Amino acid sequence: MAKVVIFQYRLLHYRTELFDLLREACGHRGITLHLIHGQPTRREAARHDQGNLPWAQRVRNFYLPVGRRDVVWQPFPREHRDARLVVVMQENRLLSNYPLLLLPRRQQMRLAYWGHGRNFQSPRPEGFLERWKTTLVGRVDWWFAYTQATRRILLTDGYPDERITVLDNAIDSQAFQKDLGSFGAEDLALIRKDIGAGSGTMIGLFCGSLYPDKRLDYLITAGDYIHERLEDFVLVVVGDGPSGAEVRSAAVSRPWLRWVGARKGREKAGYFRVASVVLNPGAVGLHVLDAFCAGIPMVTTEDARHGPEIAYLKNGQNGLVVAGGPERYADVVIELLRSPAVQEHLREGSRQAAEAYTLPNMVQNFADGIERCLAMPRKEQ
Repeated sequence: MAKVVIFQYRLLHYRTELFDLLREACGHRGITLHLIHGQPTRREAARHDQGNLPWAQRVRNFYLPVGRRDVVWQPFPREHRDARLVVVMQENRLLSNYPLLLLPRRQQMRLAYWGHGRNFQSPRPEGFLERWKTTLVGRVDWWFAYTQATRRILLTDGYPDERITVLDNAIDSQAFQKDLGSFGAEDLALIRKDIGAGSGTMIGLFCGSLYPDKRLDYLITAGDYIHERLEDFVLVVVGDGPSGAEVRSAAVSRPWLRWVGARKGREKAGYFRVASVVLNPGAVGLHVLDAFCAGIPMVTTEDARHGPEIAYLKNGQNGLVVAGGPERYADVVIELLRSPAVQEHLREGSRQAAEAYTLPNMVQNFADGIERCLAMPRKEQ
């Protein structure tokens, strides 16, 4: 059986189901999948987001602090150097990638990148680090691209399309969908009462980590404009983080703004059930899948530092993308809330997107890409 090795410098809890399913899918195709991961840094360990897989191999990473970040050396176990395919993450700070990228390797070994193509949140998208990343794009035999947004970047960089697999990055949403379906009318009425919203109150929802790239000042200003014209409007903010104080302070003087802190599982799902729209003027990432699962349109902005999952949000189809400042954003949201037909159109698009961007589909794409890569000759450098 062909051996494939995937490296993750640390294993996150939301990836464990992916690797379990991918290992099973590869096994059905005569491919043995191995996962190698290290331990988090001290700062990362404080997030308590580590995953565990009994069949994965853990190695000890070596970290070197450089400014606010750490560069990483992840050992390559000798017993896996006969792998037909090695998949590594596309990150400049992974020093252990460079021998594989820049030095001759065994003829039978293929090397693949799994990544975004760019750092979508980089404050210097034209800086040295992003240019360096671009110079290494073509050093691999295959690309596992997060989304179509990554594929477009790779094509712009001159990478051959026939060697790209678009994964359509996703997480397991079955538990969230079950939670969404667990509410009755009385449950929803209690949630509305708790946030001070009547039966006819229009509810906007922000759900996610609170940090600068989420553009919370923009969100609050837009909320002010919305409330001026729609008095029976409430904005619920679910989440916490470094910018949490900004939201808590704003809520003191704004009766229409409710901060409820971080919520998970069924508690989080309840707020999605009572909301009419998800307001997220800042960075869009995987959390867009929550809006899709709930069948609620998300409204974001054109110029935010989005993750690659922004490719899933189709303007006018399953959500809205606004160009302009908070007042323009508020105008778009108000128009949406006043138009039941447009809301239903976007809700239907959201439900269709929820069916497309699923973990089983991601697993299928990943396994197909592995099989195609193994069947093709190595890429000429």
